[in-house]
Amino acid sequence: MATETTKTRNTAKLKIIPEKYGATEYLKISCPLRYGIYGEISTPSYIFGFNRNGEIKTIQGRAGDWLTSAEWLKRTAGDDWQYFSAGGYAGAFNYTGEYYIPLLPYQTNSIFGQNAFKRDEVREAFAAWRRLQKEVEELELPDFSPDKQRFLKRILKMTPEKLRQRGELLHRIIGGMVTVLPPDTRHVEYDVIPVTIADGCLYNCGFCRVKTGLGFSVRTREAVVKQLNELGEFYGRDLINYNSVFLGQHDALHAGRDMICYAAEKAWQVLEMEKSVMKGPCLFFFGSVDSILAAEESLFETLNTLPFSTYINLGLESGDNKTLSILGKPVSAKKVDRAFDRMLEINRKYENVEITANFVIGKGLPESHLPSILELTRNRLSRFYPKGAVYLSPLEEIGDKNRLLTRFNEFKTLCHLPAYIYLIQRL
Repeated sequence: MATETTKTRNTAKLKIIPEKYGATEYLKISCPLRYGIYGEISTPSYIFGFNRNGEIKTIQGRAGDWLTSAEWLKRTAGDDWQYFSAGGYAGAFNYTGEYYIPLLPYQTNSIFGQNAFKRDEVREAFAAWRRLQKEVEELELPDFSPDKQRFLKRILKMTPEKLRQRGELLHRIIGGMVTVLPPDTRHVEYDVIPVTIADGCLYNCGFCRVKTGLGFSVRTREAVVKQLNELGEFYGRDLINYNSVFLGQHDALHAGRDMICYAAEKAWQVLEMEKSVMKGPCLFFFGSVDSILAAEESLFETLNTLPFSTYINLGLESGDNKTLSILGKPVSAKKVDRAFDRMLEINRKYENVEITANFVIGKGLPESHLPSILELTRNRLSRFYPKGAVYLSPLEEIGDKNRLLTRFNEFKTLCHLPAYIYLIQRL
């Protein structure tokens, strides 16, 4: 009898919604939104969101010690967790271009405070998820409607071990972990399907903490198609919630026009992105100084006609020779200047293509570093341009956080392009 009472009590406190419809367009507003089609289980203390495969997707506190209802935890397809902090909303938007600050446990992300995953309320949220799994196991499924039964069965299959295995499977399909996403993927809340078209990078710079150490090589068309077919199976029922692609790894721009456009067009077809419930499909990838200078004009002409809005993030790092040498980046300031000018040219010429630039910020850099960036981002421009964001990426040694943020704000005020801080996001 005690067991039956427990089951009744558990059933009563769980509000189960097998299918909810969230926003179908990524918006920049000062309240948290859920996107696409998802399932939800609510308890008095938490709201748990699940994707259409039954995988845990989000955890949001609603009572007790949780900091604020505007902050939440989000799990990626690679079985990684992110903490989304409200960051004071206005302050968050100033620094990231979004009304939240996404946090992962990297040293470079500590610029916005302590590791969120060490907080007691975050640890308790994960414990609450484990308790929820046990409560779902104890439910008498025949007591529920058919749609709720199917929803709960999918959740029961996605144990922590199964989720870990699925994350490993994703990495096997694409040939390795996605150690960093382009900063522009913030526009779709980092909800991208990764497709690797090239391995390694041209430089393997000394300062970089996400490099593979491999030389650059382009994959075959057959390998790309194989990935896409396997990715379609991997995402399964949840594929309908994705409309954006990340072409990896660290310098896909150098793969050239034929491979980039082939992969983008195949992804649109194989992943059936025209069926996505999400509007505004996007294509993201990285580029380098040499790859943007070598890129054919026909590449950008073709990208401009694709059904995606394309964002290409260039790793420029600095416009100062001394700084580039300290960073171990084997390019000259003169080349960086040319790459930046090419970026401005492309942004003005093509409506559906946006090139953004990444520079570094941190402790121990020469005094000539920030002025060299301002020379590019202010003195080369007669007025403010809203297209072509500039991201400042914190180095592992950031020094005094308040001083760094003050220098960023001074830079942002003077810069003639949108300027934000780039926080590393995995997948």
